[in-house]
Amino acid sequence: MDKSRRDFIKKTGIGLTSAFLGTQLLSACTNNSNTGDSPFHDIGLQLFTLRDLINEDPKLVLETVARIGYKHVETYGVDTAENCFWGLPIADLKNILKDNNLKSHSGHYDLSRYLDKKHSDKESIERYIEIAHELGQKYIIAPVTPMDDLNNLSVSDYQYAAEQLNKAGEMSKKAGIKMGYHNHFWEFRNFANGTKGLDILIAFTEPELVDFELDIFWIEKAGISAQSYFEKYPGRFSLWHVKDMDKNYTTNIVGDAFDKLPFDSLMQSNVRYTEVGTGTIDYPNIVQSANQSGLQFAFVEQDDIYIPNKFESIKKSYEYVQKFLTK
Repeated sequence: MDKSRRDFIKKTGIGLTSAFLGTQLLSACTNNSNTGDSPFHDIGLQLFTLRDLINEDPKLVLETVARIGYKHVETYGVDTAENCFWGLPIADLKNILKDNNLKSHSGHYDLSRYLDKKHSDKESIERYIEIAHELGQKYIIAPVTPMDDLNNLSVSDYQYAAEQLNKAGEMSKKAGIKMGYHNHFWEFRNFANGTKGLDILIAFTEPELVDFELDIFWIEKAGISAQSYFEKYPGRFSLWHVKDMDKNYTTNIVGDAFDKLPFDSLMQSNVRYTEVGTGTIDYPNIVQSANQSGLQFAFVEQDDIYIPNKFESIKKSYEYVQKFLTK
C-alpha cells in the first residue's frame, strides 16, 4: 500500500488493519446473511455522507462502502466541465462500481439555477441525462431549492420549479430516467392558505415525469410525520433518505419563531444528526408505509458525522437497518 493511502486511512481514524485489510471493522457486515429484496435489504448510501473522504480517495471509499454491505450508492457533485466525480473520470467510476458489485440508481445533480426563475444561465439537463445514463441511474434528483433567499421563497417560486421539473422530466423520460426532488425543512413552511412548498411541487408536477425523494429527517424536523405525506400523496415518494435525529436536538424548526431566522444560525443551534437507530425517529413504524409511499430505493445519509471514524458510523447505520428494518 502506498504512503498516500496509509496517510488517508490514518486521517479517517480507522487504522490500517481494521479498515482496509479488513476485517475487524467490516467482518460483521461482510458476512451478513440477511437476504431479501426489499429496499432495506438492498440499502444504499448517499455518498455526500463521506464527502471529506471521497474527495481524497474515491476508490478506497467505494471499496469500503461495499465491504460494509451497502448495495448501491447515490452520487453527488459531478463536474461536467471535467467529466468527473471527485476528480475521478466517469468511466473510471463506472468500473470501480462494477468491480465492487455496487450500483448507482440515483444521483443528485445541481439544478439550483435551473429551478430559479431569476436565472437564465441554466444547468444542462441534457448533460446530466448523459451522465446518469452512462452510470445506469434511473433518477436525476434535484437536491435543493435555489438557496440564495430561502426565507422568501414564494408560491410562484415553487410553481416555477415544478414547471421546470416537468420539462426536465419530459427530456429524461426519453432515456428511461425520471426526475426527482429532495426536500429539506423549508418546503414545509406554511403559506397564507396553509399550503406548503412541497404540496405545490407535488400538485404541479406530473406523476409520470417527476417523483420525490423524501428526507425522513427533515420532514420530522419540520414537525410533520412522514406517514402523513405517504397517505396524502400515495405512490409519489419512490426514494427515501434514512437518517436519524439526535435525542438532544428535537425542537421543530418550522413556524413563526424560526421561519425568518438566518439559515446558518438556525442550523447550528437546532440541528444535529446521529446514526440510524440511535436517535428519535421511529423507523420501524415508518417502514410499514413503504409500499404506500411507492418506495423503490432507500439511502442512508448523515449530513454530519461526529465520531472520529466515519466508516464506523455508516456501518452502525447499516447494521441497524439490516437488523430492525428488514423484517
